[in-house]
Amino acid sequence: MFTAGTVTSTSTMESAVSHLISHPEVFRKAREEIDANIGQSKLLHDADLGKLPYLHCIINETLRLGSTGPIIPPHESSKECTVGGYNIPQGTMLLVNAFALYNDTKLWEDPDMFKPERFQGSGWEGERGGYKFIPFGLGRRQCPGEGLAMRLMALTLGTLIQCFEWGKAGEDRQANRVAANAHKTEDVALKVIFRPRETLAPSVLSQL
Repeated sequence: MFTAGTVTSTSTMESAVSHLISHPEVFRKAREEIDANIGQSKLLHDADLGKLPYLHCIINETLRLGSTGPIIPPHESSKECTVGGYNIPQGTMLLVNAFALYNDTKLWEDPDMFKPERFQGSGWEGERGGYKFIPFGLGRRQCPGEGLAMRLMALTLGTLIQCFEWGKAGEDRQANRVAANAHKTEDVALKVIFRPRETLAPSVLSQL
């Protein structure tokens, strides 16, 4: 479970940083939420995550655009059934193409765009009505590291937003494109400079 909750978190964080560098307006909105609910005199903690719905929207949108599992682990039909007009015999191996699901224009408006707002009002788990968003799978084979991964990502990304000014490094300051799969990296590494915010309380800076 530790591996499941940490390895995928690292690759997802790389994608989230790239998205936020490319969309400074989203970064500003996330920082405003953190400053309004947490402030700059104390470091973000796990107990504060429930106050930051927009931060969760950013993570959900990153997972949608770069699913760590483009194909959901196989399931098997326990009995004959009909799904969407298709007859599924008992014992059939079932694979869910999550990549196609998350890029379906019938389910998502502008699916190729980074829009965290699409998840607003849907809570911690995101909009899963009709199983349109299942980044950690579902059922008994759902990823056991989901809870750990979501908290690690929220704490890490939230702390980076709260405590640092972000900027692109190097001569080419055009933000790198984000790979479709969060496990893949770009040909040209994304170089980002993180500088501690001068407005943070000294007690917070000392904990970094």
